[in-house]
Amino acid sequence: MKTNKFAIISRYAEKQKELIVKIFRIDNRYDIEINELGKIIVIKEKSFNFPKRGGIIGIITAGSSDILVAEEAKVTAMAMGCEVLTSYDVGIAGVHRIFAPLSEMIKKNVHVIIVCAGMEGTLPGVVAALVDIPVIGVPISTGYGMGEKGKGALITMLQSCSPGLLVVNIDNGFGAGASAALIANKISANSI
Repeated sequence: MKTNKFAIISRYAEKQKELIVKIFRIDNRYDIEINELGKIIVIKEKSFNFPKRGGIIGIITAGSSDILVAEEAKVTAMAMGCEVLTSYDVGIAGVHRIFAPLSEMIKKNVHVIIVCAGMEGTLPGVVAALVDIPVIGVPISTGYGMGEKGKGALITMLQSCSPGLLVVNIDNGFGAGASAALIANKISANSI
């Protein structure tokens, strides 16, 4: 905290959250932002604001069970200075639902799109086939049978023939958010 003026705690347990809140609420120098859905906490000095770096990221989830990981990616990318647009629960089971939010993201010139999907993990490949920007697929640990715990989604994403699809590990919202922010901010800096 002394060097960076902020800290990010992801995947916290309830006891950890209680302890963090207890310690940092006493000290008036800090703001605590808790994203309960994404299980991620940002603590920062009140005088500190994350610098806007110009990157714009879209985050899409296939289903509602993917939102937790998407929120982790969102908070991470925002802490790295990106604007984040989200569209949740627009999966392959109702593929027509993806076109309006995807079109809106393209109109707003997103630099990277993160797509979180469980079960068979098809949506990231579909999105990558429709856009000409990098797509980061995040396999989610939903699913059952042979593809349980996100294995089916991971394999589908790794086997996708859509160009421009990058894949992080199962449930790695933090890694997806950080990677997307690095790419988006670099693109933004080079386009000025």
